[in-house]
Amino acid sequence: MATLNITYNGMSADVPMELETRVTDHDIRRIAVEVVRSGGVPGLHLANLAENAFDHFVVDRFVSPQGADRIYLRPKVPFGA
Repeated sequence: MATLNITYNGMSADVPMELETRVTDHDIRRIAVEVVRSGGVPGLHLANLAENAFDHFVVDRFVSPQGADRIYLRPKVPFGA
C-alpha cells in the first residue's frame, strides 16, 4: 500500500493506492492525471485536466517509520528541485 499525495493549483490531497511493483515517475504522473480526472482525489476533481498537466512536476518518494510508501507529486519550486 502506498499513499500518493498530489498538489495542484494550491490544493493537496492524499490518495491511497495499491502498487505491486515500483512504478516510474512517468507512471506516477499518468496515474495522477487519471485519478484527478475520475474524481478519485478528494476535493480535486478536474474532468478536463490536460494529459500533460504534471509533466514538469517533481516526484518525491519516502518511506514512513512504519514502512509505508509515500509518494509526493508536486510543482517545482524556485528555491529547490
